[in-house]
Amino acid sequence: MLESELTRTGNPSSLHASGRAARRVVEEARERFAAALGARPSEVLWTSGGTEADNLAIKGLFWARRTHDPGRRRILVSAVEHHAVLDPAFWMAEHAGAELVLLPVDSDGVLEVDALRAELEANGEHAALLSVMWANNEVGTLQPLADVVALARRHGVPVHADAVQAVGQVPVDFAASGLDAMTVSGHKLGGPGGTGALLARRGLELTPVQHGGGQERGVRSGTLDAALLASFATAVDEAVAARPTHAPRVAALRDTLVAGVRAIDPTAVLRGPADTERRLPANAHFTFPGCEGDSLLYLLDSAGVEASTGSACQAGVPRPSHVLLAMGVDEDDARGALRFSLGHTSTSDDVAALLTALPAVLERARAAGLAGSSSARVGVA
Repeated sequence: MLESELTRTGNPSSLHASGRAARRVVEEARERFAAALGARPSEVLWTSGGTEADNLAIKGLFWARRTHDPGRRRILVSAVEHHAVLDPAFWMAEHAGAELVLLPVDSDGVLEVDALRAELEANGEHAALLSVMWANNEVGTLQPLADVVALARRHGVPVHADAVQAVGQVPVDFAASGLDAMTVSGHKLGGPGGTGALLARRGLELTPVQHGGGQERGVRSGTLDAALLASFATAVDEAVAARPTHAPRVAALRDTLVAGVRAIDPTAVLRGPADTERRLPANAHFTFPGCEGDSLLYLLDSAGVEASTGSACQAGVPRPSHVLLAMGVDEDDARGALRFSLGHTSTSDDVAALLTALPAVLERARAAGLAGSSSARVGVA
């Protein structure tokens, strides 16, 4: 962006020389992006980010399916989806005549495939679409997408997956996955914010969510930013190419982090699958009994360690994670959640800094929790 692309002018939809030059940048980016993810260039629909792509998948698929078959009213989504999937699904149930089905997960956050099978066998002819994320953004669980796609295909139900967390951490091949649609976002890959894409297989009908100039196969109108898209494609290309070395490196750091946290606090519970092959390599999610996640976050932040209590998109919302609740974690335990994410710049010194700061942080957080509980009891009395 800084070295070359931001110096360009021209609307990629214009026919003059500057417009054609910008269009060339956009289409070359589309080709690089598609090649990195096992897709055809014609299957790449540029969006402003993962949220827009998820909305386009949920709403666009539902409306397109209803046009041809009014009986297909059911939207099936896993109970641990990102709110970019859940919220439009709930909106469709409230405003567009959809019937929302939340599919259960087990205690590791893995979709219960038998429950999906039962739902499809009972109501498959009424299902408009199915959305199951590739990897969970909070606890790092990898979902059994091959089983999901195989089941849905038997009943003619298109499958969408939010793969925002997965790309660059685990192998992602759109064609091989059998998915009908897949969401990717630039900000998770070192790319610029405000960039995303929905991969939609050829022949998949999508009703536009926004209307205007008819860009992106007439599905997603809006002037394209050549500089952003070129940078997004470069980030995806580099992240996918680096994955074979990046993933084992951050997985080793994660394992050190997990062992260290457990040694410091044996009561801490690692959420998500214990089997490291079934979770993201850069994710470690714990619940700490007797602590509030927000207190842990702020105390660690003051010690120079940046973590989160879950999805940054839901930061500041004072309620337990819907992901943990769906996994069967009770509300009190869920409030003590903290997610540690590792990235390309993470080092063993960063993990050591966390483990050095954590004992005092836990002590202060639990003391604050006890003081708050005592105050509450006095107030009630």
